[in-house]
Amino acid sequence: MKSVPILIGAVLTAASLPPSSEQTWTVQDRSFVAQVDGTTQKYVLMLPGGFKVGEAHDVLIALHGHGSDRWQFARDTRDECRAARDAAAEHGMIFVSPDYRAKTSWMGSKAEADMVQIIEDLKKQYRVRRVVICGGSMGGASCLTLAVRHPELVDGVASMNGTANHLGCERFQDAIAESFGGRKSEIPLEYKNRSAEYWPERLTMPVAFTTGGKDASVPPHSVLRLAEILKKLGRPVLLIHRENGGHSTNYEDARKILDFAITTRSTATASAPA
Repeated sequence: MKSVPILIGAVLTAASLPPSSEQTWTVQDRSFVAQVDGTTQKYVLMLPGGFKVGEAHDVLIALHGHGSDRWQFARDTRDECRAARDAAAEHGMIFVSPDYRAKTSWMGSKAEADMVQIIEDLKKQYRVRRVVICGGSMGGASCLTLAVRHPELVDGVASMNGTANHLGCERFQDAIAESFGGRKSEIPLEYKNRSAEYWPERLTMPVAFTTGGKDASVPPHSVLRLAEILKKLGRPVLLIHRENGGHSTNYEDARKILDFAITTRSTATASAPA
């Protein structure tokens, strides 16, 4: 079934959003029919002031954290969300914030299919140059999963306080099992396939991370290992690790990794998933 974006309700203005930058946004709450199962799914689309359909633009896709939804990165005043909106505004990017299935979705197969569909739809509707993805916590893990699953669709990644190894993750197991279709003891290959640490060769795009040494919710160890591997491979990578940091990223660090992912160019050719 072909996906058709549907505008739900009225177009919102920047007044509907908390003050972040001086950017004026046109905000749309969009609905589409998911090709994978025929359900109705949603995402927020924000177009920068002065946007012209005929001109080429980059896209920043922001993936929300555990317990939130598509409006987190569009409305929330927390540092990670403000930084993402401000980075998109400064670079004149189309800003997209999807539900990707659920408030507790960890980029399972259906969420992955939705993301591919959204990117393809955006490319059909607009002149899209590059697609950069970011997220925090669950979203930080999910943007890494999407990047290794579809490196051909992703031109930059900014992962904040996420995990790169679902086999080693001990928190949020009920939600992850629901997203992935079973527990890691039952389908370990599915967990491995969605763990970026096992597929560093696919991360040829610029990848940037923030981690906290005292993060008890999503410990940083797998991301630290992945960053080191990427450095050895000579990939464009930026790691900001705060040894005394917890499960959050401040505005300055978020902007640094976002700007890195947006402005740095890839230096190698991605290997597509088998």
